[in-house]
Amino acid sequence: MTLMYEGAENGVDPRSPGAFTVTGRVVDGVGRPIAPPDVLIEVLAGDQFVRALTDDLGGFSFTVRKPERVGLAGRGLQAPFFHVVLHVFPLPELHRTRMYFADEEAANATDPLLGYLDEGDAATLVAEVDGSGYRWEIRLSGDQQTAFFAAPGEPSLLDGGQTPSRPFREQLNV
Repeated sequence: MTLMYEGAENGVDPRSPGAFTVTGRVVDGVGRPIAPPDVLIEVLAGDQFVRALTDDLGGFSFTVRKPERVGLAGRGLQAPFFHVVLHVFPLPELHRTRMYFADEEAANATDPLLGYLDEGDAATLVAEVDGSGYRWEIRLSGDQQTAFFAAPGEPSLLDGGQTPSRPFREQLNV
């Protein structure tokens, strides 16, 4: 994979203060893993940028530190989160979402985006505490599909640019 480079899975030095590992899986609507080379995950916030590929079981892992809360013009502080972009080959679109943290209950409760989503969709964006790190499953389709978003002005080929976007449900028929 030419988009990968040595250390791409580390947004920070794994030995640095506050560093932790996020593990998870990318699966379809019935829990089948999306294995390499079909998924490249990019995770970013502030000065952290990570690229991770899934393994044969759909698993991924990356090391980061929790981002700071940032303000949203006129809407208060957002909960700590990472922007997440999935490149799912051979689909032509980028699939954007966010990853929040389960141990940030108070911040999550007042986050403008999480407050906009219904409870089921919001829950798909929250990584659970797992030992000294976090665990997050990304579902590409089905009833518990992760909420994906289309950027304003960038219509989805599959759903006309609705936000939140549910592009995989129609594409994969799962």
